[in-house]
Amino acid sequence: MANACSTSISTLALMLSANMSKLFVVFGATGQQGGSIVDHVINDSELSKQYTIRAVSRNATSDGAKQLSAKGVEVVTADPNDPPTLRPALEGAHIVFGMTFPDFRDVRNSEVRQGRAIIDAAVAGKAQYFIFSTLPWVSKISGGKYTKVAGFDAKAEVEEYIRQQPIRSAFFAPGSFMQNYHSVMKPRKTPDGTYSISRHVSPKTQLPMIDTVGDAGKFVGAILADLDKYEGKTFCAATKVYSMEEQAQILSKHTGKPVVYKQLPEDVFRSFLPNTGYTDILIQMMSYQQDFGYYGADTEELVAWAVKNARGEVTTFEEYLEKNPLDLE
Repeated sequence: MANACSTSISTLALMLSANMSKLFVVFGATGQQGGSIVDHVINDSELSKQYTIRAVSRNATSDGAKQLSAKGVEVVTADPNDPPTLRPALEGAHIVFGMTFPDFRDVRNSEVRQGRAIIDAAVAGKAQYFIFSTLPWVSKISGGKYTKVAGFDAKAEVEEYIRQQPIRSAFFAPGSFMQNYHSVMKPRKTPDGTYSISRHVSPKTQLPMIDTVGDAGKFVGAILADLDKYEGKTFCAATKVYSMEEQAQILSKHTGKPVVYKQLPEDVFRSFLPNTGYTDILIQMMSYQQDFGYYGADTEELVAWAVKNARGEVTTFEEYLEKNPLDLE
């Protein structure tokens, strides 16, 4: 009887433990940030016991959504651009990770609407904690010098709105994605045989860089592990800051190709950009980072704090390239 009693108590404890897990709803779960967070939680021995994940996708039949389902993650369809779809997706949520998605036809207003819709639905659904993917408020930090970096300012405006709501919150502010060197930032071969990274800013301009896929979950995971400690805090999430010329040197070492950074006059650099309506945003974003620092004057200190508090060792640019070789052939 003692063994039977012990077995019953053990079984009951497991059932209670399962029932006590918090529902963590993750927006953007099929993307780099959200996907990293989902993977981190389900692979973390402690967090996986504390949280049950519900992944939100704008297309629950996509390949990414199917991959999440194969991992045992619940996937639901909802779209921040369609607010009535949000409330069912957030039903029963304890914690929500929210992020916005740029619409380049109207970046500022579209992202603000999305962010407000998500937090309003979370509050209405009685969620207890909200983690938001934010960015610095460029127009304010620059004293009005740079006013066209709409994606940054939109997220910062949403952050301000979240801080005014009756819900506990914390924030994740990612640096420049290392993954961009496999796409929009990939060095281009020039006639002299070198590979060029060309911008209009100084080679000393520093960017905080993050392996988004590998490390976003480590920063958000820290918040999930201690909600009280990080309430109201912002993780300026990056490994460290790298100057443009340092990035070129690291790329040269890891590709075996001569990669150089070239500073161009602004008008020349502008002429190389596609006429998409995004040109002014890109120019001002880079100029702001040169003049004021990605997170402002205290960028290096803010990044160092985030690294110290991350849940796990974060990835250097060198380590990222070792894991994800860049082919410049």
